[in-house]
Amino acid sequence: MKETELILFDLGGVLIDIDYQATEHAFIELGVTDFQHHYTQFNQDRLFDLFETGKISAQHFINKLLPIVKRGTSPNQIVHAWNAMILTFPKNKVNLLLGLAKTKRIALLSNTNELHMVQVHKEWNKACSVPFQSLFEKVFLSHEIHQRKPDMETFQWVCAQLNVEEASVLFIDDSPQHIEGAKNAGLKTFYYEEAASFYALFS
Repeated sequence: MKETELILFDLGGVLIDIDYQATEHAFIELGVTDFQHHYTQFNQDRLFDLFETGKISAQHFINKLLPIVKRGTSPNQIVHAWNAMILTFPKNKVNLLLGLAKTKRIALLSNTNELHMVQVHKEWNKACSVPFQSLFEKVFLSHEIHQRKPDMETFQWVCAQLNVEEASVLFIDDSPQHIEGAKNAGLKTFYYEEAASFYALFS
């Protein structure tokens, strides 16, 4: 097997803790009884896809959600509910990233959106004084690059931007469909299911 030249990390669920149910519960409190029908880790409807690929603005996204929440809900309440899933960066992972950044080529590929990234940076700044994006060779965010995992073409494009062969990249993600897409593109993969085996990769 080709030697690993670069580690490509997912963000949510791998580096930062997330809780999809926290957002579901927050929207239930805002009167949305079928939020899970619209959005889960494994499936999401077109509105979320458009937001995640940067094809609609945060304001447009919020305006589309206003009709399905209870009357009197403010845009800020929607943002708060949407960001409820973003938790914290575990200290061990902060230290791991700081160490890897000094010795390895590392990059980030995340399906995310501008509202979540504001919250991610807030949480990172609570955990570490080193700028988050400075740790990575490149950061690829779906709403900025206008493409998403698990599309095979996304992985191929990212590898081209990094000037690495797919077979020399180790991709780490906690969503099985993303792992499958990366495998189809020729990357090595690690399916993140629990922290112990993840840390064992670097011991």
